[in-house]
Amino acid sequence: MPNTAVQETAATIADVPGFERRFLEVLDETIREDIERGDYHGANIIVARHGEVAMCGSYGVADIETGRPTQRDDVYRILSMSKGFTNALVFRALSEGKLMLSTRVVDLIPEFFGTEPFRAARKEKINLAHLLTHRAGMPATPNPGLGPDGFAVLADVIEALGGVDVVHEPGTNLNYSAAINHALIGEMVRRAYGASSFRELMEEKTFGPIGMGKSRFGMPAEWQDQAVPLKVIVANDSWLKPEDIECLNEVIDRADAEMPWVGAVSTIDDVFAFTEMLRNKGRTANGEQLIGQSVLDFATTNQTGDQINDLYGMVAAARNWELPPGNMGLGMALAGTGTHARFFGPFVSPRTFGSYGAGSSLLWVDPVTDVSFCFLSSGVMDEGDNVARFQKLSSIAASAVVSGF
Repeated sequence: MPNTAVQETAATIADVPGFERRFLEVLDETIREDIERGDYHGANIIVARHGEVAMCGSYGVADIETGRPTQRDDVYRILSMSKGFTNALVFRALSEGKLMLSTRVVDLIPEFFGTEPFRAARKEKINLAHLLTHRAGMPATPNPGLGPDGFAVLADVIEALGGVDVVHEPGTNLNYSAAINHALIGEMVRRAYGASSFRELMEEKTFGPIGMGKSRFGMPAEWQDQAVPLKVIVANDSWLKPEDIECLNEVIDRADAEMPWVGAVSTIDDVFAFTEMLRNKGRTANGEQLIGQSVLDFATTNQTGDQINDLYGMVAAARNWELPPGNMGLGMALAGTGTHARFFGPFVSPRTFGSYGAGSSLLWVDPVTDVSFCFLSSGVMDEGDNVARFQKLSSIAASAVVSGF
């Protein structure tokens, strides 16, 4: 249904070399039409090339219940885009020799075996590469061994995962892990660095160096006035129920919350700073090489071949779409080639990579055209609708690129 809330809009389109302004104006108009139609409630977007911002806009409302207009400094609960932040910390650990792709979970978390050795079959094989490529064989559940009432505390989650069985031989099945893989990844990197908490480690090793001053795992009380609530619009054929998502408002807001898979909060400017670090091959704005270029290059190369991602295959099947290849790097989704529906659309280069959050958020970098795209929205869409939305918006952004720049 149409969005009847008051829509405040502030959008700027600059004449940046390498962009065709007309298509950026189409992108601006399309977002306005989407929100007017009620597809989502509001959004913040930044599109840039070579680091120069060509489009920056704040649209619609941040909170549909109060009608609060979207502002550029709104703080979003970014759901699975959190995994992208966690991945960056892992890439740094790989660059510094703190972890290896062959490091097994049990090498750092021996209690992952659990107390029933006959139920621990195959657990000893799961390594960091399996986790990052979503081929660990663990259940693809949004609950990491505990329900929402208990999964805010990472230590409690890790204890619970000792009793969770492996359901596929590690390395043989590609199924997007909503929770378990990155819970284990977060704990592995915490122990590898000997940090007291995952949250503090992220601040020291990732958010701080990049300059992401309004990003954190968990929502600080002092940011609540700028917080964007998670509100599901409709769940047509989604694998997640509205309550699976909306319950995270309360969980992420807990003072002790540090969920490496879904618990980060951020702003559009911080997401852009993060995306620019990736576009600059691991180098921050102040010149620090945070991630080794060779590590990031490997991480953004297809590691899963033609394997179908079970979760997004299910989303595609519900829409009678062509089944999409998983196209996974190390935790990074890749555009790949072909005509199948995907977040990045078919018109970016195949090595385009990024990170997304259920029904709401997307960032990507095209390393060929040097374009970066960041989008955070209020109103959580059905995942099939979300894929279609971002395919459309990404295609328009890619169409704005002029060759030779």
